[in-house]
Amino acid sequence: MPRITDASVIVTGPGRNFVTLKITCDDGTTGLGDATLNGREMAVVSYLTEHAVPCLIGRDAHRIEDVWQYLYKGAYWRRGPVTMTAIAAVDTALWDIKGKIAGLPVYQLLGGASRDGCLVYAHASGVTIEDTIAAAKTAIGDGYRAVRLQCGVPGLPSTYGVARPGERYEPADGALPTESVWSTPQYLRIVPELFRATREELGWDVHLLHDIHHRLTPIEAGRLGRDLEPYRPFWLEDPTPAEDQDAFRLVRHHTTTPLAAGEVFNSIWDCKALIENQLIDYIRATVVHAGGITHLRRIAALADLYQIRTGCHGATDLSPVAMAAALHFGLSVPNFGIQEHMPHTAETDAVFPHAYRFADGLMHPGDAPGLGVDIDEALAGEYPYSRAYLPVNRLQDGTMWSW
Repeated sequence: MPRITDASVIVTGPGRNFVTLKITCDDGTTGLGDATLNGREMAVVSYLTEHAVPCLIGRDAHRIEDVWQYLYKGAYWRRGPVTMTAIAAVDTALWDIKGKIAGLPVYQLLGGASRDGCLVYAHASGVTIEDTIAAAKTAIGDGYRAVRLQCGVPGLPSTYGVARPGERYEPADGALPTESVWSTPQYLRIVPELFRATREELGWDVHLLHDIHHRLTPIEAGRLGRDLEPYRPFWLEDPTPAEDQDAFRLVRHHTTTPLAAGEVFNSIWDCKALIENQLIDYIRATVVHAGGITHLRRIAALADLYQIRTGCHGATDLSPVAMAAALHFGLSVPNFGIQEHMPHTAETDAVFPHAYRFADGLMHPGDAPGLGVDIDEALAGEYPYSRAYLPVNRLQDGTMWSW
């Protein structure tokens, strides 16, 4: 049995910050796990180095479930994004090790492929509706079959989810939090116009998605969902804050537009009521923030009982290690729905060489043993960590609002 002899935490910033856990066994096998928590990266670094790593040395790397239970139940203060991201990094690295020792890609260890590839969606954003449609056309030309639409809100200096002209989108943008201004009435007017214009321009053969970023009350979200019904969105993401899971019941009462939620969830308890009461159609929890492959499989299995599909978060605030893990997971689970995909920078891809690939709207994790991702530690060392925060939102009268 392979015994864990070392576990190191690698922090690198090739365009944005990533935290990676590297576990080494006595036979020389290594495994990688993503431990990136956007805007709070160093909290996970400390949790791993000071609390989790000392508990790993000497353990059997094959006992993934036992290690998961030990790290979860052995901490009196359970759950939360920092703890669950740290556990996820350990869990993902151990699956990587198991696959390498078996000589198989991780998806084969999870039961094999349930499909030929994972449908992914691209991001299309712009300051104006016209800019967004142009970006959507580019994505479709690149082979995407599904596109997330986000456009600027007239009268606001910036809009979360919308890139500045000529720049890549990166929400964590300052050494101190950027404060943005928000107007719900103006937002509720522009989004139906965006979808109407996009359907007129692009037709009905492409899936259109939209992210609300938790910014509406339940009744406002229900109104927007109803207004968008003629344009058949694939989903509305995070329509209202999900701390009150029952709030989604009110949204459901007012629209048949499919709902997605969960990229900020970190355990099955965060989505249990949403799933059991069929208040969402897609669960967005991620490998890296929801306890790793082991725990995300439990969430997917519960969702499958209620005809709810997966739609894992996959923005560039997760490293290629997390993307690979999401693809192995997505290829294997029976109730996969769609996977978010934002291509990383060339610098990030060089630090994290990987086997996964994109073609004709689908992604595949590849057939390299384990996750199929490596890290160039020397190159990673050339990109130092730089503190960056996600923005915060205020209404036009100065009231703090959801981000």
